[in-house]
Amino acid sequence: MDKTLIVTNDFPPRPGGIQSFLHSMALRLDPTQVVVYASTWKDGAEVARFDAEQPFPVVRDRARMLLPTPRVTRRAAGLLREHGCSSVWFGAAAPLGLMAPALRGAGARRIVATTHGHEAGWAQLPVSRQLLRRIGEGTDTITYLGEYTRSRIAAALTPAAAERMVQLPPGVDEKSFHPGSGGERVRERLGLTGQPVVVCVSRLVPRKGQDTLIRAMPRILADVPDAVLLIVGGGPYRAGLEKLAAGTGVAGSVRFTGPVPWEELPAHHGAGDVFAMPCRTRRGGLDVEGLGIVYLEASATGLPVVAGDSGGAPDAVLDGETGWVVRGGDAAGTAERIVTLLRDPELRRGMGGRGRAWVEERWRWDLLAERLKALL
Repeated sequence: MDKTLIVTNDFPPRPGGIQSFLHSMALRLDPTQVVVYASTWKDGAEVARFDAEQPFPVVRDRARMLLPTPRVTRRAAGLLREHGCSSVWFGAAAPLGLMAPALRGAGARRIVATTHGHEAGWAQLPVSRQLLRRIGEGTDTITYLGEYTRSRIAAALTPAAAERMVQLPPGVDEKSFHPGSGGERVRERLGLTGQPVVVCVSRLVPRKGQDTLIRAMPRILADVPDAVLLIVGGGPYRAGLEKLAAGTGVAGSVRFTGPVPWEELPAHHGAGDVFAMPCRTRRGGLDVEGLGIVYLEASATGLPVVAGDSGGAPDAVLDGETGWVVRGGDAAGTAERIVTLLRDPELRRGMGGRGRAWVEERWRWDLLAERLKALL
């Protein structure tokens, strides 16, 4: 692999799924052949300590958000030349991929730009659609998460650029997420031993559908009276969710953990009997689920999943095999699927086992990292 400059706003210790995706991929490349140019998340020792622990150099820009300005473009081109990089990986195609022609002129021979969920939104708006088209023309490959995002982004590109698109979704660390990940310890600590647990691991924002799960709880409790909804994660929607749980009369059956460190997430997945996140599309299609890696992490842990139909979320579920896809926002349909799973241990084991096998067959990090190496 040629030496690669990774240009990104999405890099730890800033939390988030895209950040984890890029970091996990970068760690699977040859560390002597990688340089990261990233924005500054926040000042302080945490970022400096994280950067020092990486096996490759991490160069932080002073900006909290990298944009394709002349200054940032000059800095990226300077790093490309300074470190002898011949390939570039844009962690998010929009808007950083607009720097591609300048970096090509600075010596980049291969340029890969990765898309997530927000580029599908860009493809729907006239001005950003034209910018996305320019990014496609300036790069060698645009990657996509799944068929939902591919079809929408491809519609904004030239036919030649659309033809060059390659799927590159996030992977799953199947060695961390597995059926023996420590769920019983989490249950014991939270006082949930012996109770049926529906777990949702995600940021607390309206799109993810934690409110739908809370509205589903009265129906679930009518059939499974000791069921508990375990909501794992932090976010701006927590106060609203707590108010909804109280107003719905299910506050005693809903537990909020708050933010959880990454290394504890596998155990929190394992604390559930069923994983559910009935995500929905909002804002006329601009707020959409790109893929939903949490479904695959739950599958790797051996749990059946109940997913919403937002965007690319169905790409992370084999409907009827590893779980079910429900209409986003449909509390009754969500409750029906969850109750069916909670009442049938054999069905849970079958779907969970199929999910684990699917992750091992298709979604392992090492398989996907090889695909990225080939692109670069």
